[in-house]
Amino acid sequence: MLAGYDTLITTVALGAILAYSFYVVLMAGQLSLGQAGFASLAAYTSTLVVPTEPLFGSLSPVLIGIPVGALVGGAAAFVLGLPVLRLRGVFLAIATIAFGEMVRVFMTNAEWTRGALGMRLDKWVTIDLAWIVVAVLAYLFWRLGPSRTGRAFAAVREDELAAGSMGVDVVRTRMASFVGSGMIAGVYGVMFAYFFGRITPGSFDFGLMMDGLVTAVLGGYLVFFGPVLGAGFLSAVPEGLDATGLEAGWVYPFFTGLLLLAVILFLPGGLSSLFLRRRRRPKPVELTDAERAGLFAGYSEPGTEIARVRGLGKSYGAVQAVRSVDLELKSGEILGVIGPNGAGKTTLINMLSGLEPPTSGEGEVLDVKLGQTGRSHRFARAGVSRTFQHSKLFNRLSAFENVLVGTHVKVKGTFLKRLLWLPSARREEHLALAVAWEQIRRVGLEDRAHLRPGSLSYGDQRRLEIARALASYPELLILDEPAAGMNHVEAGELAELIGSLAADGITVLLIEHNVKMVLDTCTRVVVMNFGEVIASGEPREVATDPKVVEAYLGAEDTGESQYV
Repeated sequence: MLAGYDTLITTVALGAILAYSFYVVLMAGQLSLGQAGFASLAAYTSTLVVPTEPLFGSLSPVLIGIPVGALVGGAAAFVLGLPVLRLRGVFLAIATIAFGEMVRVFMTNAEWTRGALGMRLDKWVTIDLAWIVVAVLAYLFWRLGPSRTGRAFAAVREDELAAGSMGVDVVRTRMASFVGSGMIAGVYGVMFAYFFGRITPGSFDFGLMMDGLVTAVLGGYLVFFGPVLGAGFLSAVPEGLDATGLEAGWVYPFFTGLLLLAVILFLPGGLSSLFLRRRRRPKPVELTDAERAGLFAGYSEPGTEIARVRGLGKSYGAVQAVRSVDLELKSGEILGVIGPNGAGKTTLINMLSGLEPPTSGEGEVLDVKLGQTGRSHRFARAGVSRTFQHSKLFNRLSAFENVLVGTHVKVKGTFLKRLLWLPSARREEHLALAVAWEQIRRVGLEDRAHLRPGSLSYGDQRRLEIARALASYPELLILDEPAAGMNHVEAGELAELIGSLAADGITVLLIEHNVKMVLDTCTRVVVMNFGEVIASGEPREVATDPKVVEAYLGAEDTGESQYV
């Protein structure tokens, strides 16, 4: 039935392999277009190691070239990634395009590659081998998706700042996806060379990069079989056009461009997103007694100092956002930080959670020193978790999947274990699911766990962000205006939740403009104004401080604070 279509079917497989090299970087939210360069390096290098005779009398000698191509492509991606992964978006795309062009020019002028004339090779790639490679890649990404690593990729794609605060090492995650892309592109280069039987520097040009990108985007990067779907669809288009008699040279690129535009506008997740239209409700998973005991292990004794800063300051040019702040945090307390807008509260907690380095002063939080930029994941792994003033939820993930990301620091890596179907992988995934379910139930969102954040009310989004922060079982929980957008009933429920957290041994640092809630909930209050601490102490004591009344709380007609 498929006789005479071997070349077409193999070409579909090669297109899928190339698309997978784009798929893996798109999973992590990167736009890399250097795959043609990686494929070229791998293809030419493979000609030095692939024998001219079959292995053991019958096996394709390209089986030696495939791992070599993967190593060459991965190594090239790692070296290139060291400088260029500091870039984002279109700047990263331009840098990687330049790399591809540099490789093409180098291969054109190198003697051992025979320059623009290219090299003729034996055709060792068969339809069976091509689809075996596709099946291996599909299996890898199928097992990657629900793993701890797969969730890290998705988190980095959605919001790098929030991902780092959940304990994801953003730099390593981006590098892992970049190297993975290089390895797959290297495999493609070898397969391409030994399928068509001839390679030239022009075989790996800008057009090749665009073909791979279009295939990946069309098929979609939210489902593991997206590249196969995209490759099959794009390969079927010219066949369909030929069948209708449309053979003009402009028809295929016009139709492909029109199709891509339609997908971008109406199916941003690609054709494979059609299979994600209906999200199933997650099933409740309960923690075992042993798992629960392990989650609370390592908490400091109540009253133990867990954070101390001295003379902490942060300036942005001539603007001094925070100046000479001295602060201590003890295990088990609820510390409220209040003050007018622009007082420096958020800047302070950004430094305490590792998002920003201070420009002066020093301090430690859970034995991690302040001062290293881009290392918020270290604070998260030490036991710091936080929410943000403006919610930073992962909008293309469900509410339950958002909370699952929060378990990153509490579970071990499961990708390699999942590949081998090891029982330990199931145990770790059970722990992650149970922790996520417990926290989403704790904030009252279990009946909406399958919905995306955009379908939730603003108050529910704030609760979801708290559940995600709690999923790491932090020792220090930083809440940045969590009651914003809540009515008084919801704010009261939140205050009860915060009190229960302290009872569990979690230290809470609360920034909030709901002064009544702060005074009723917190054990100690710090007041900031113009970047400085103007008062600190017991809640009612602080509420009557003349400086606080004048700067923030205001007074009744009697001259006394309305919160006394």
